[in-house]
Amino acid sequence: MSRIEAWLVHVATILVGGTGVMYAWLRYGLRVVDPGPISGSLGEPIAQHLHILAAPLMIFAVGLIWRRHAWSRWRRRVLDRRSSGLSLIAMLAPMVISGYLLETATVPLWHRIWVWVHLSTSALWLAAYLVHQLTVVEPAGD
Repeated sequence: MSRIEAWLVHVATILVGGTGVMYAWLRYGLRVVDPGPISGSLGEPIAQHLHILAAPLMIFAVGLIWRRHAWSRWRRRVLDRRSSGLSLIAMLAPMVISGYLLETATVPLWHRIWVWVHLSTSALWLAAYLVHQLTVVEPAGD
């Protein structure tokens, strides 16, 4: 994986993760005491739109590094960071699919289900990404 590819993944993850955390906090964590004529936070739709616009960049970046990084390390049976890497792979599909489905769900129950799936898999993705980046790779011994 080239340095440009690595930085693209880092930047995309920071953008999507940052806007996602900001949107979740504005939507579910922030309680407006006196909403006045406008209910909710004015920043909520901005955070949501930024999150939705940044998400395809992250999907592209992960796809870009798939073959040269994830798949090649799997085929060569490289064990460094394997647990966190497999966690990232396992969380990717449900995170992405639930993100799209929660935007298109018309039945309130299904919308709540997709929100729960998206929030939980996204939190696990961010945790695994952090672990993956912070795990020290042991140098090959002689």
